[in-house]
Amino acid sequence: MEIRKIEMEDANNYLDMLLNLDNETKFMMFEPGERPTDINIAKNIIEKSINGDNLILIATDGENIVGFLSAQRSVPNRIKHTAYIIAGIRENFRGKGIGSKLFFELDIWARENNVTRLELSVVCSNTIAKHLYEKNGFKIEGIKKNAMIIDGKYVDEFFMAKLYND
Repeated sequence: MEIRKIEMEDANNYLDMLLNLDNETKFMMFEPGERPTDINIAKNIIEKSINGDNLILIATDGENIVGFLSAQRSVPNRIKHTAYIIAGIRENFRGKGIGSKLFFELDIWARENNVTRLELSVVCSNTIAKHLYEKNGFKIEGIKKNAMIIDGKYVDEFFMAKLYND
């Protein structure tokens, strides 16, 4: 298992991994078949990560990407110290420490890039992800009511953050 920053050559595998995640979990934003499949969109996101202030880490098992973590840094000066986090791990690779390794690398990136506040949201019933986030220093700041609709029902999300200057 390798954790590394994404490269442009990973675009097809990255998109495949995201599409597979959409089918494996109801906790990601996109429903199956909803995510754009245009490889140029994926390449544009990767390019912004490589050339900009954002980060995409991938977990690979041989040739396959089995998980990711992205940190999208805020642009305005007043909130440039913050980044919004999205993470996902393929079903067959959960529970193997990949999430912890991704968050370890995220901590290094945040400190190197003067990011002192990381933010994310998680469906309240996703106790496994919530535990991972808490284990890595995130705390619940509030609840976003009726944040998503899953299987025709409104679900709430925890809004969580990790502060480095506490």
